[in-house]
Amino acid sequence: MYAIRKWSVHNARQLERLYAWFEKLLVRLHPLFEKIGYARLEKPVAFVEKQVKGLLFDCKMCGKCVLSSTGMACPMNCPKQLRNGPCGGVRADGNCEVISDMPCVWVQAYAGSKKMVDGKKIISVQPAVDWTLHGKSAWLSEAKKLARENA
Repeated sequence: MYAIRKWSVHNARQLERLYAWFEKLLVRLHPLFEKIGYARLEKPVAFVEKQVKGLLFDCKMCGKCVLSSTGMACPMNCPKQLRNGPCGGVRADGNCEVISDMPCVWVQAYAGSKKMVDGKKIISVQPAVDWTLHGKSAWLSEAKKLARENA
C-alpha cells in the first residue's frame, strides 16, 4: 500500500489535473444526483470512493477530503491525524516520531505540493475533522458544494 501512496505523491501534478477534471464532472452530474437523491447515492458512491482513494492514497474516508491541498498525501495517515502540518516531532531522517519506520505524512505532503500547479494550498489552514462525516462520500459532498457555488 505504501508504494502506491508514494507513487501518488510523486505524481501529484497529474492527479491534481485528474481531480480538477473530476470536480467538473461532479458538477455536471449534480442534477442527476439530485433526481436520484444524494441520500440514496451515499452508500454506493462511498463504497467506490473508498476503493479508489483507499488504493491510491490509503484514504481513511474522513468525509472532508483535503488531498488537493496536501500534495495528494492523506493527512489522516498521520498517527496523530494532524490536518495542518507536522507535529514537530519529525525525526531527522523525515520519519514519524510515533512510528519510527514510517515516513512523516507531512514531509510527503510538502514534497507532493511542490509538484502541484497550485502547491500553495498546503499553507491553507484546514478545519478540524468533523467526525460525523467519517465514512461518508467527500465526492458527493463536494458535488453539492460546487453546484451551489456555480449556481
